[in-house]
Amino acid sequence: MEDEVDRLVTAWRRERPDLDVEPLEVLSRVSRLARHLDRARRLAFSEHSLEPWEFDVLTSLRRAGAPYQLSPGQLLTQTLVTSGTMTNRIDRLAKKSLVERLPDPSDRRGVLVRLTEEGRDRADQALAGLLDQERAILAELSRAQRAELAALLRQLTAPFDNIPG
Repeated sequence: MEDEVDRLVTAWRRERPDLDVEPLEVLSRVSRLARHLDRARRLAFSEHSLEPWEFDVLTSLRRAGAPYQLSPGQLLTQTLVTSGTMTNRIDRLAKKSLVERLPDPSDRRGVLVRLTEEGRDRADQALAGLLDQERAILAELSRAQRAELAALLRQLTAPFDNIPG
């Protein structure tokens, strides 16, 4: 079965036979898949009235386990945004009653961000919707193929995920 990347690679091999375009066969597919995944994520989240960034913050808190709270610094580490951006996001989520700010008992100047019950419900429902979308995307692959693909992708992404700073 031919796809758009096959056509792209064939055209480049014809036009630039002096170049090795083999990386395009993998990375152009990864790039195209990322765009499809982004669309699926946005659809799954919009069905629960969430933006992707809202889902990221809410699920960071949800994964923390009861009582579903983290410091703003911990949220920064998990979501890879600046402190100003995180402050804005927390403000917006608090206005929607999806999170609340609490004093940090271990630091008089600090705060903790806690998921509200509504925030937890919304995160759980959006995650279930996302997983349905992602299962559909992976439906053509066997369990063994999915495991092999996950291992190969981990090999590519781990060096980026483990860069200090």
